[in-house]
Amino acid sequence: MAFKKFTPRKKYCRFCASREILLDYKNVEMLKDFITDRGKIIARRITGNCAKHQRVLTTEIKKARQMALLYYTVTHSADVKKKTT
Repeated sequence: MAFKKFTPRKKYCRFCASREILLDYKNVEMLKDFITDRGKIIARRITGNCAKHQRVLTTEIKKARQMALLYYTVTHSADVKKKTT
C-alpha cells in the first residue's frame, strides 16, 4: 500500500487576485477574517497575503482598533461578560 505525499494547496493573496477589494479600516467584516477569536492578527504565511498587502492590512486593523470598530483582546469584546461577585 503506497502512501501519497501531502501537498498543500498554493496560497494566494486575495488582494492581488482581485483589484476591486479595497483595504479600509471601515470594512470591519473583511478585517475580521484576518484576526483570531483572541484578537491576534493572523500571519501572512497562514493567510497567504503578499508582504505588501499584509503590511497595509496590519495598519488598517490597528486603525480599526483605535477607532473602536474592532476589539484588542477577548476581554474587550462585547461577547464576553465580566463576572460580578
